[in-house]
Amino acid sequence: MRRHGRRWSGPAVLALAPALWLALLTGCAFSRANLGDALNDEDIRAIEKGRSTRAEVTTRLGAPDRIIEANGHEILHYYRYDLKAGSLLLILLNFSRVTIKSDDLYVLVNREGVVDEVVFGRRTDRMEFQWWPFGD
Repeated sequence: MRRHGRRWSGPAVLALAPALWLALLTGCAFSRANLGDALNDEDIRAIEKGRSTRAEVTTRLGAPDRIIEANGHEILHYYRYDLKAGSLLLILLNFSRVTIKSDDLYVLVNREGVVDEVVFGRRTDRMEFQWWPFGD
């Protein structure tokens, strides 16, 4: 093979072969996953402290993902997790960056079955997809 008047020798081509293989076998991967049902703002606003009952909450939102008992209260926990991952795939070395955020709703129900408190936090709407695995 000739290139600009120079001839490529067998050892020179063989020396470039690993670099070519590395370039061809690298890649990127992107993943996304969700766990739990999305929490509707209208449903959350419909839960009234001191008025709504446990039965009304579960009728509107369904069964809670978790029930915790603490200090005479039953805490109904509804959640949704969102995961985004980006990976740089090399032959022997892979780098990934995973971001996980959650939306959590806690409904505190007293012994009489009436809602005492509603605590909600939404963080999945501020989640960015970060593909570069190093630094911020």
